[in-house]
Amino acid sequence: MAEFIVLGAGMVGISSALALQEAGHTVTVVDRTQPGLETSFGNAGIIQTEAVEPYALPQDLSTLWRYAIGHTNDVLWELAPTLRMAPALWRYFLNSATDKHRKISTTYAKLAALATADHAPLIDASNSDTLIIRNGLAMLYRDEVSFDKEKARAERLEREFGVRSRIVDGQAYQLEESALKQAPVGAVHWLDSWSCKDPGGLTQAYATLFEQRGGRLLKGDANSLTQTTTGWVVKTEQGIVNAEQVVIALGPWSPELLKRFGYNIPMVYKRGYHGHYQETTPLNRPFLDVANGVLAAPMSRGIRVTTGAALVDLNATAEPKQLQRGVSALKTLLELGERIQEDQWFGTRPCMPDMLPVVGKAPKHERMWFHFGHGHQGFTQGPTTAKILVANIAGEKEGQWAPLEPSARF
Repeated sequence: MAEFIVLGAGMVGISSALALQEAGHTVTVVDRTQPGLETSFGNAGIIQTEAVEPYALPQDLSTLWRYAIGHTNDVLWELAPTLRMAPALWRYFLNSATDKHRKISTTYAKLAALATADHAPLIDASNSDTLIIRNGLAMLYRDEVSFDKEKARAERLEREFGVRSRIVDGQAYQLEESALKQAPVGAVHWLDSWSCKDPGGLTQAYATLFEQRGGRLLKGDANSLTQTTTGWVVKTEQGIVNAEQVVIALGPWSPELLKRFGYNIPMVYKRGYHGHYQETTPLNRPFLDVANGVLAAPMSRGIRVTTGAALVDLNATAEPKQLQRGVSALKTLLELGERIQEDQWFGTRPCMPDMLPVVGKAPKHERMWFHFGHGHQGFTQGPTTAKILVANIAGEKEGQWAPLEPSARF
């Protein structure tokens, strides 16, 4: 058994630490802040078993043109950051072509199928069951064309991947969901996804479980990581930490750290915002207002509204117009109370051009491991890809997970 440093205390990093610990390793997690306070804090909180196909870039010119001129709230962009991401975006576009996307989805679907089963023992062991809602995720459609298209997709996903859903007439769905003040045209209810009333809280509960099992959580500077003749060292508030091996699980900050070690890792940075609103009428399950690119979810703090993607620099200041536009549109469909006063949260989804997370051995360094790049699904996939990582460390490579390995991609 070995000593590991895990850099990053989000869902992916904490899941890595728990999986390594379960395999008998000694683990120290190092982060600049407390567990679950970055991207894992502010996401939509859904464990998405229906997410068997990663988000692709549209291939039709009409949709791309709507993105370009800002006629959709799904995607906003700023010129300079988008130009800096252009090489990664171009690869993302090429990988979104039908045949390539279908091949990528065969791996992605396997990750989605394992998600709830891999979260379940951690939820149980961390006494977090009260945070979990097990009644699915709904997609609401405001026009017949979009609804008909999604009905056909739902039927295909059940046929190809076994993803269960039900198709519901809009008026019938409004009867089920009394928080809706008008009926959508229709809804697709994905039956097997779970949601969490406090995703940051769940990550923190997993971190507490890690500590209870003997792990260490320390505040420190990931950028101080240095290789030695025997392994790796990093500076923390408690002093220098040494370990034989290191796992890079820093989400969108991973490429910047790894530049120092000679890696040029392309990544698309998709920022998202959220806001909480008073719950005037209970919302049974989360739903996506597809036409306006916003998701509403029942949370401990009220109704959380989360946005689509903004292509901006990782450290850019907050500009929540996407959230404001989305909420204005959402209020025509959903009863929302006053906004709860809080600092404006935003986080960044670390998206790889091939839409798959990076899981495995660093190509140029011994005893360094990569675990990042989960895009929109770090909260969903963290425990699953952590198991894959630990199997890889143990030398138990399986061909079905080969597309996740760094050596084939950098």
